[in-house]
Amino acid sequence: MEALLTKPPICAIVFLNRTTIVEAAMDIIESLMKLQLTRQEATLYATLVTEGSLTGYEISKITGISRSNTYTALAGLVDKGAATMTEGTATRYSPVDIGELCDNRIHELTQIKRFLTEHLKRRPENDEGYVTIKGEKNILDKMRNIIREARERIYVSMSHAILHEVMDELREAVFRNIKVVVITNPPFTLNGAILYFTEKEQEQIRLIADSSVVLTGDIADKAQSTCLYSKKKNLVDLFKEALKNEIKLIELMNKDGE
Repeated sequence: MEALLTKPPICAIVFLNRTTIVEAAMDIIESLMKLQLTRQEATLYATLVTEGSLTGYEISKITGISRSNTYTALAGLVDKGAATMTEGTATRYSPVDIGELCDNRIHELTQIKRFLTEHLKRRPENDEGYVTIKGEKNILDKMRNIIREARERIYVSMSHAILHEVMDELREAVFRNIKVVVITNPPFTLNGAILYFTEKEQEQIRLIADSSVVLTGDIADKAQSTCLYSKKKNLVDLFKEALKNEIKLIELMNKDGE
């Protein structure tokens, strides 16, 4: 009787599994669309990956997409380098390896970046202002960019949950011999960095690079998250002093605990 009460019914488990599968499939399609594929092209590409080489008729039956739309989307996949055609009694379509497809897109973006940075020059602006950055994704992107552009030192004060979002950039900074000082809550490991452990609010962010730029705010509510970014010396100095005081307090507490 106790087992029956604590175990979820089989139908609930099946429902949960189906929900998870559907969500994963949606994430795959959304990710593929970021590789310049339309939703139908992404759907057909994912089907080709899981089912193997197919004719237009076969993939139309599997996906439920009309035959005319299927052939239009397949032609798009071929034009975009995401699929290949094999001529025969019936034309068959095969997916290009996902790693190769991603590498090709990265190469294209690198070429575009090189061209645009060379030819699209930004007008010089006063760096003494304050910039509000909204949305978790935009904030994390700004954090990564600040860390990548650092030349001498980086001070970060935030929870390890947020730090894990920028670990690749932090490791690369350490590899470049940048001084990296991290104030966070345990457990956290970053070889080559100076670590100070204390309790941190999960959403709070403090980041200073090269004593010239500061990013401060919180990631509390996804799209509604807000941070302040500035190169204003007074603000940078204020947060530098705040971080120094935080480090001194941690050191004093550690001494008292010995």
